[in-house]
Amino acid sequence: MMDQLWLKFILFIVSYALLIFLFNKGMRKWFKVKKKKLFSYHHKNEKHKKLDRTIRITFAALIVVGGIYNATLPPLERMWFLETHILLIAFVIVSETVTAVMEKRYAENRNDYKFTISQLAFLSLTLLLFVSTDFFGLFD
Repeated sequence: MMDQLWLKFILFIVSYALLIFLFNKGMRKWFKVKKKKLFSYHHKNEKHKKLDRTIRITFAALIVVGGIYNATLPPLERMWFLETHILLIAFVIVSETVTAVMEKRYAENRNDYKFTISQLAFLSLTLLLFVSTDFFGLFD
């Protein structure tokens, strides 16, 4: 039973990663934007760097404080908006929105922000779809 669960989980993650890869590749060609290095910061200027650092510190603090606070509450009384997965989703949305705004204002390629917005929309819609369908019943 547990082996099947892990197999389904691994297949889901690999499939989703492939879907994201193909989406990004298609959007990069459509918007004619260069591929950015994986796991690196793409700050447009010092203002963007400071904003990004502030967002990261704020969300890190919220995750720690929210985790400690929710750990003191009974499971059914926890604050949903302080749950780690909710804060991580909010972090991605806020961070990528700030990146898109900074790209619109300061990027050399005027399509960079469109690509960032398309990535954010795709990620948001797919996560909403997975959560609303209970991952298509895959893990029942």
